[in-house]
Amino acid sequence: MAKADGEIVIKKYANRRLYNTGTSTYVTLEDLAKMVKKGEEFTVQDAKSGEDITHSVLTQIIFEQESKTGNTLLPISFLRQLISYYGDQMQMVVPSFLEHSMKAFTEQQSQMREQMTKAFGETPITKNLQMPIQLMEEHVKRNTDMFHQAMQMFSPFLAPQAAKETKRAEAKDIDELKEQLRTLQSKLDSL
Repeated sequence: MAKADGEIVIKKYANRRLYNTGTSTYVTLEDLAKMVKKGEEFTVQDAKSGEDITHSVLTQIIFEQESKTGNTLLPISFLRQLISYYGDQMQMVVPSFLEHSMKAFTEQQSQMREQMTKAFGETPITKNLQMPIQLMEEHVKRNTDMFHQAMQMFSPFLAPQAAKETKRAEAKDIDELKEQLRTLQSKLDSL
């Protein structure tokens, strides 16, 4: 088993096939997605050059997951905003901000699950989904506000119109999340 620092090494060949050196088997992007969900660490290397291409493969997995289902995690306004930071002075700040936000969200996820379980076990679903929904909305709003403040620190002369557009985009993101949660709630109600 070939491992680097405890991580599984996946080799990507010119024919686009992925080979898991830890299990000596060929794998698919879907297999790699399952490994990520299980918390298994791996790196992907170009078989010929040895270059680390983990980032591009993980991005490809996200692209496939987004196109495979109708439920997307990345709203259009978020994608537009993210694209606008490429080549911008804020490009260096965005990755660490997103990483910290996802870490905080992951830490709060277990609390949300406990509250949802508690809520579903005690009273009807429709009444008790409000608490986890409010927690999620507060988390998104807090992260958005924090990100906006960070942007203003680096761009203190942000035009008022641009600030208004940013707030509208943020409000739209929150509205999209609310709609997704309402859809989930209606699906649960129908069960």
